[in-house]
Amino acid sequence: MTNLKEARSHFAFGKNWGSYAALIDDRRIAQAKDGLLRLIPAEQWRGRSFLDIGCGSGLHALAAADLGVSRILALDIDADSVATTRAVLTERKVATPWQSEVRSVFDLDPGRLGTFDIVYSWGVLHHTGSMWEAIDKAAALVAPGGLLAIALYRRTRLDPFWKTEKRLYAHAPRFVQSVVRACYIAVFGLGLLATGRSLARYVANYQTRGMDFYHDVHDWLGGYPYESVLAPEVDERLRKLGFTAERVFARPMDAGLFGSACDEFVYRLKG
Repeated sequence: MTNLKEARSHFAFGKNWGSYAALIDDRRIAQAKDGLLRLIPAEQWRGRSFLDIGCGSGLHALAAADLGVSRILALDIDADSVATTRAVLTERKVATPWQSEVRSVFDLDPGRLGTFDIVYSWGVLHHTGSMWEAIDKAAALVAPGGLLAIALYRRTRLDPFWKTEKRLYAHAPRFVQSVVRACYIAVFGLGLLATGRSLARYVANYQTRGMDFYHDVHDWLGGYPYESVLAPEVDERLRKLGFTAERVFARPMDAGLFGSACDEFVYRLKG
């Protein structure tokens, strides 16, 4: 039986983040800050406590520090991600009090960890294997009047295909993974070409939250477990937990030919 609290039950995101971290520079940090400010205005960051669930490379914990949060707790089930986050925050000499720990979202307990003004989990909870339970766990860590900022894969018509692809890719040898990535990128490039765009230009101008196109492709193809959702379902769940919507960036279900984008949700817990 799969134990969702064990890293081996999940795709090895941490190794991908470790490779990506070498690319982090001031430009990518600025892009990450812009991504955070798109969700939460600047005046709502300063002096707030920040919990990053699924910290990955540590880039967004670093960006939150630059935005003036009072303390940071960065968590990930993957030890490689935690090691990378610690290295990034240490190398950048982050002065904000911070900790980074290996911990499953399913182990989060406000009785032990306390609550936070901002609980942030971008593109993570749909990879836990039990998305709704993970959302509930994250929501329980929000302080009264605080914010929950999450991003979740939008449901697509091709979800059954992508779920199978991810399960196979996640357990495939590296050579097979490299062939699948090459095929995906080639088809993606043809799709751009059909609309008069260039893959090289698309990659050069890729500015999604400070991320990198090639690392994101590996992340997408291997992201297993995999679940997806539509915005009305998220809204219904969070309202039952005592939250109200502050800001939502969501679109209707589409075909998902090249995969699913993330919808973003910022909800405030009643004070």
